[in-house]
Amino acid sequence: MPGKQAEPLKVGVIVGREWSWPPAFINEVNLRGEGVTAEYVQLGGTRMDELVPYRVIVDRISHEVPYYRAYLKYAALQGVKVINDPFMWASDDKFFDAALATKLGVVSPKTLVLPNKDYIPGIVPNESLRNLIYPMDWGWIAEYVGVPCILKDAHGGGWRDVYVVRSIDELISQFNQSGLLTMIVQEFIEWENYARCMVLGQEEVHVMKYDPRERRYHDEHDFSPTLEKRIIEDALKLCRALGYDMNTVEFAIRDGIPYAIDFMNPAPDMDVNSLGSRHFQWMVEHMADLVIKLAKSEKTTRERYVWGSLTQKAGK
Repeated sequence: MPGKQAEPLKVGVIVGREWSWPPAFINEVNLRGEGVTAEYVQLGGTRMDELVPYRVIVDRISHEVPYYRAYLKYAALQGVKVINDPFMWASDDKFFDAALATKLGVVSPKTLVLPNKDYIPGIVPNESLRNLIYPMDWGWIAEYVGVPCILKDAHGGGWRDVYVVRSIDELISQFNQSGLLTMIVQEFIEWENYARCMVLGQEEVHVMKYDPRERRYHDEHDFSPTLEKRIIEDALKLCRALGYDMNTVEFAIRDGIPYAIDFMNPAPDMDVNSLGSRHFQWMVEHMADLVIKLAKSEKTTRERYVWGSLTQKAGK
């Protein structure tokens, strides 16, 4: 009698309003015939003893839906490979990233993190904030990063709450409108060229020429082989250090030097209308390659953490 056919390995996808990449990706995985199937995750409350039916979960929206983040942490505890690691994303910020890049030997603009402008109810400034120097020395801040400079949210993305400020007065004015956000001030790089790189699985880098002023990708880039090699090496170095399997890394290129501007994009743009068909198809096919490989591997998210090794030793 023929043996029982093995159950397919399952890949789950958690998404928001995206309409182009998710169905194209799911269809690509399901048509490969690799013994791996993909589908949208369906959730309605999660028990602490609940079976997670997925070998891999691709997360595109949990940074905006806290329940999804809680579920993904639980899935990681159960041995699922989550893209991206929900624990790392929770601790990431643009100031840490800039400092990390410098430690790794990747060129990054001078960056300074500011105290918050406003605080949650219950914070009494003259009692709760005794460690803060007030008022801030704006001259010292401007001297360090230079003017013009960039003011932006340390935890933001999608070019939200990003301002080019051209005087100390303008810097103070924009900061005074930042509310509860934690802002960074960053050296302004007057770039001559610009690259946005999709990095998958900490192994593959798709280098794209990008114009942040027009928010437009070019189908081809004009980077020299030497510059492209450096961009790829720096992008891999950053994503491996941060632990991201799906991320975009952006470089502002000045005098032939790539400055790592932004590399906290773990739910990166994958929309066909912005990417164009060539880049979009690369994202679909290579994400399918990645999840199929991971589904068939022994890799997990929990192996990065002490609690992960302890639960495995306990046989849980």
